[in-house]
Amino acid sequence: MKSSLSNISANTKGDPAQSINKLISIPIRTLRFLRYTPSQNNDTSITMTLQTHALPQNTTPSHCHVMAKPTGSICNIDCQYCFYLEKEKLYPDRNHNWRMSDDTLERYIEQHIAAQAGNYVQFAWQGGEPTLMGLAFFENVMALCEKYRNGKTIEHAFQTNGILINDEWCAFFKRHNILVGVSIDGPADLHDHYRVTRSGKPTHAKVMAAIALLKQHQVEFNTLTVVNKENAKHPERVYQFLTDIGSSYLQFIPLVEREAHCHDESELKLVLPGESLAKVTEWSVPSWQYGEFLNRIFDYWVRRDVGRVFVNMFDSTLSAWCGHPPGLCVYSETCGHAFALEANGDLYNCDHYVYPEHKLGNIHDTTIKAMNESDMAIAFGQAKKTTLSQDCVHCEFKPACNGGCPKHRFAIAKSGQPNHNYFCQGYHHFFTHTAPYMAAMRDLLNQGRPATEVMMMVRQQDAMRAQAKRAAAHTTSNKAASKGQKTGHSVGRNDPCLCGSGKKFKRCCG
Repeated sequence: MKSSLSNISANTKGDPAQSINKLISIPIRTLRFLRYTPSQNNDTSITMTLQTHALPQNTTPSHCHVMAKPTGSICNIDCQYCFYLEKEKLYPDRNHNWRMSDDTLERYIEQHIAAQAGNYVQFAWQGGEPTLMGLAFFENVMALCEKYRNGKTIEHAFQTNGILINDEWCAFFKRHNILVGVSIDGPADLHDHYRVTRSGKPTHAKVMAAIALLKQHQVEFNTLTVVNKENAKHPERVYQFLTDIGSSYLQFIPLVEREAHCHDESELKLVLPGESLAKVTEWSVPSWQYGEFLNRIFDYWVRRDVGRVFVNMFDSTLSAWCGHPPGLCVYSETCGHAFALEANGDLYNCDHYVYPEHKLGNIHDTTIKAMNESDMAIAFGQAKKTTLSQDCVHCEFKPACNGGCPKHRFAIAKSGQPNHNYFCQGYHHFFTHTAPYMAAMRDLLNQGRPATEVMMMVRQQDAMRAQAKRAAAHTTSNKAASKGQKTGHSVGRNDPCLCGSGKKFKRCCG
């Protein structure tokens, strides 16, 4: 693997693979686990090597993450790519009674706090759209957290489309130090391509108004951007827009879903990985294009924004290079214990596995702690590691990727083996391109220096390349001029210089 900036090559180009799922991730403060400053450990022997330790035996999880959906799939907009809207088919009897009840809420808060062995608890609120529950519901949340806190530190994260955010919501977020994630897919033309109201009207202006209010009230916020078929074509525009509006913590979530060729209207249309009779949706981002999207943003970021702007994929990759676990569940060696809670108390293995066969139980019948420790939950998490394709097992980038999200493992590997991740080509494109930069930042940290120094290193190398290019052009111009003199076709002093600078020959290479 490349280990220094001297090996950096220009961006590679290739043909995008044919396009699959929206990995909704709640914005959490651990996105900032890596501040690009040196740690106390100056071990210079850290390398990105394949990990081969055995599966733990009789593992009993001591904590879990729960993404609570108090409105279920109910939302006030109609994003064309949303994978969760159709989950209403699982609960047809709740079409007119979709709100989480006070009893369910209290059971959830008490059980979630009790399920955490440590002194830190995080609540993640999503949907659907959680603001539809109203402020009174969340004021009750805060009161119940205080009731069952038991001395633990509690934090809240809140993912929203921003449509209903007003001064009252912002005051509430500020008062309770709630980290807000705003879903926004870039500038208006890109955002409004898929994120529209039920009547098909654009939503971007309302989201921007919400962000303005959050900033006015000094509410901490992140942005979540779904990388889809359209905005993936404009990486620099998307990145610069997000940073211009004040976001310094960016989540880029690749969109890929498959839909059944034929299905009963009463059944779910979007399928699990094992379904063979399915096709990738037209809004999914092609695998290679996702990697190229990340690469082009990375090239801008590594020259200007290291230590100032934090991108989930970049943080996670650098963490792996430094010998630490990736910071995102999709790239962890095992998964599981990151549940989705429906409004009626049903608990599922994962937000992306809200299917009947992945329901662990209901908090009215058993506890979150018991479900977290169940054989079904543990087996689901370990399966991510045990079902890796052999191509993944032997891949040099396995420590950074670990086969990606199991939901995306429906492709065929180069070896012809099934159960391969759809995004493999894009991941490989990104990891290969960023490897020398990641190695340089790792080495800086191991030397006790800030990783931000990589920006100066890259700019110096850019300057050296530009100088070498000019020198080569100067040599070519002089040779051409000399040849012209020998053949009687010399270049005039006022003619354009042959090096292509645009200057007159007499003021350039003459």
